[in-house]
Amino acid sequence: MTSAVTPAVTSAVTPAVTLAEAARRLAAAGVPDPHRDVRRLFDWAFEQGRAAGGAQSRDAPNAATQEAFRQAIEARAARRPVSRITGLRAFWKHDFTISDAVLDPRPDTETLVELALRGFFGTVLDLGTGSGCILLSLLAERPGATGLGTDISAEALRIARENAARLGIAGATFVQSDWFGGVHGAFDLVVSNPPYIAAAEIAGLAPEVRHDPSIALTPGGDGLDAYRAIARGARRYLAPGGRLMVEIGSEQGAAVSALFEAAGLADPTVHADINGKDRVVSACRATQVAA
Repeated sequence: MTSAVTPAVTSAVTPAVTLAEAARRLAAAGVPDPHRDVRRLFDWAFEQGRAAGGAQSRDAPNAATQEAFRQAIEARAARRPVSRITGLRAFWKHDFTISDAVLDPRPDTETLVELALRGFFGTVLDLGTGSGCILLSLLAERPGATGLGTDISAEALRIARENAARLGIAGATFVQSDWFGGVHGAFDLVVSNPPYIAAAEIAGLAPEVRHDPSIALTPGGDGLDAYRAIARGARRYLAPGGRLMVEIGSEQGAAVSALFEAAGLADPTVHADINGKDRVVSACRATQVAA
């Protein structure tokens, strides 16, 4: 954020007053938990002020902190998510860099990571990797494993590579690809959080969600086109006994299971998230049995 000259903090305007005023502004804008967001944004702004140099304390933040905080509150009042203001999102066990080119990872997606870690994998393919949060979370838990992340967006892949380097995960590689287009070989595990929101549902999304890139939210139509593409190619890229796991919308379990079954995948199963909503469909490529 750019800096601007702002009045010094005086005894008449203390950080406590500023924070309270900011919380009132966010509440008026409909932000669900304004006091939490104000605290997080002030902490972030304080670090921006520290990085800019100049003396400050929590009771007397410097001009850079004040300006960063002012701009952050303005953005949050416009319903820009905190993670998109700070550029970081906590997911699974790490903080991931995000940008406007990638989906903002959400706790629901951790269900996919948790389920994937219940089984063996030495190789992983992550279709539509975005920030790389799924692939990198899995590889961080299995240091001997390797993985490939694909995405149609070059900017998303840049973010994913940045996250891999920052987290020190050497086993991840990334390639620009439309689903399986640039993929070679077979994998023990194929995962994806594809765009799945139906076109008719976009208007009803929360304001924060609409800051995600539309290509990562919806394929248009009934929201199932990505699953159709994944189902068509999965068997070719799954090792015998390999698992396929995808995130779904809470009403899509039956439809996605049917697509996987029609594609010759075995044991399609719907899994619920921590809130009891259908969140993941898994299936596998049957192990070859000798005649």
